[in-house]
Amino acid sequence: MWLKNRVRQLWQSLAIKNKLLVFTGLVFLMIFLSVIFNVWVAKFSLFDFREILEENARSEEAVNALAAESKFFEQYMRGYANTSEEELVDAIQRTEKAVNALSFDYRLLGDERYAQTWSIYNSYGVYREARDEILELRRRGEEDIGLLYEIYEMQEYLQQYARNLLIETLDAGNILYRKRIPNIVRVPLVIITVGLLLFIVMLKLVEILNRDIVLPVLALVKASKKIASNDFHVEDVKVENKDEIGELARAFNKMKYATQEYILILEEKRKTLDLLHKEELERLEMEKQLEAVQLDLLKSQINPHFLFNTLNVIGGMANLESAETTEKMIMALSSLFRYNLKTSEREVILDWELTIVQDYIYLQQMRFGSRIRFSIDCPADRMRAVVPAFTFQPLVENAVIHGLSSKEEGGLVLIRVWKEAEMLHITVTDTGVGMEEAELLTLKERLNDKNDGRRGIGIGNIYRRIYAMYENGQMDIYSRKNVGTIVRIIIPYLEI
Repeated sequence: MWLKNRVRQLWQSLAIKNKLLVFTGLVFLMIFLSVIFNVWVAKFSLFDFREILEENARSEEAVNALAAESKFFEQYMRGYANTSEEELVDAIQRTEKAVNALSFDYRLLGDERYAQTWSIYNSYGVYREARDEILELRRRGEEDIGLLYEIYEMQEYLQQYARNLLIETLDAGNILYRKRIPNIVRVPLVIITVGLLLFIVMLKLVEILNRDIVLPVLALVKASKKIASNDFHVEDVKVENKDEIGELARAFNKMKYATQEYILILEEKRKTLDLLHKEELERLEMEKQLEAVQLDLLKSQINPHFLFNTLNVIGGMANLESAETTEKMIMALSSLFRYNLKTSEREVILDWELTIVQDYIYLQQMRFGSRIRFSIDCPADRMRAVVPAFTFQPLVENAVIHGLSSKEEGGLVLIRVWKEAEMLHITVTDTGVGMEEAELLTLKERLNDKNDGRRGIGIGNIYRRIYAMYENGQMDIYSRKNVGTIVRIIIPYLEI
């Protein structure tokens, strides 16, 4: 009992890795013992009889080969038409092979069989010389009756020696079989007994492994599932092992109590956060209202310098030419006023925005002449796609005023609008003076700073509206000094 308890304590203190190594070692040991036992059974039941069976076969082959050779030799010498020399040669080769295959192992044969084998071998050598001599005489057409009858007599002796060897070989096999019969009868019983013992040992090992590793893990899984369903009224997982499983169970029990307390604290925090969230929603609602007010402010404001310069150009043109150009300019300016002052929707059809931009560019071309070039590339559906209102005209105005107007040779303003992967891509590009990297970085910082009042009503308002109206909306600015500026906007593709 003391030894059993001691072994149990030692086993429980082993690490899982070492337990698995012990288990694997015992399994391999049982497999090795099973293989050794099977080899012994195979040797006992097969190998010990193999040699005597082979001796029986060799002896019987010698008897049959000598008899066949004697038959063909006699028929050939007497001139039977149905016996050829080739058949005799085949029979002779068979006999020589059978005689040479006989065993000369004295320990296996014993006195009698060894003597009979030796007699066959020596006699066959004398017989072979006489046989070859008489066959050579026959080929030359000569005869030696005396030698022929001596050969017949030698064949009789050889066949008798071979029959005696076969009889003695069969007797030896029978004696060995009778000696081994009791053991052979006991072999199945031994196999069943050993197999049963190995099976019992394997079951015991599996039981130990199941008790010390599998069951504790299942208990931890069961408790974890209850905790996952917010049921913390779970009994502690009890494991006597001192290995990693035992440490895991003890840590799990501590974690269970700590998690239960932590959840109580989180519940209190959740209530507090609900109140804060409500206040945040109210604040966001106020910001949306503020953005709407700012949008209305944008609609009601027109750059006074632009209005003054445009009116001067209209007045100058009225004095220089007929009223046709003046009428176009007035119509374009009227469209701008009407769109800015009467459009109240947050989103409008893409075609409206592009039409207003064309009116604005027409007025600027009247002001700057051929210095301002303008192009629209729009593969998207202008009549169905929708965009935020008042988006294009402020961007084009920035491109003309800040990018092209101060450049003596002027430049190009290009608007591209296309659909890609359910997103609407918009770029406004100018070949104006561009910005230094530091200036561009400063502009981006102003756009990201909500408290910076210097962002302006135009591009800053567009930037805020893009991110306020669309969860995955984007707006980026790229610029290089003396090369130009690109404003890129990406919004979800929506249709009316």
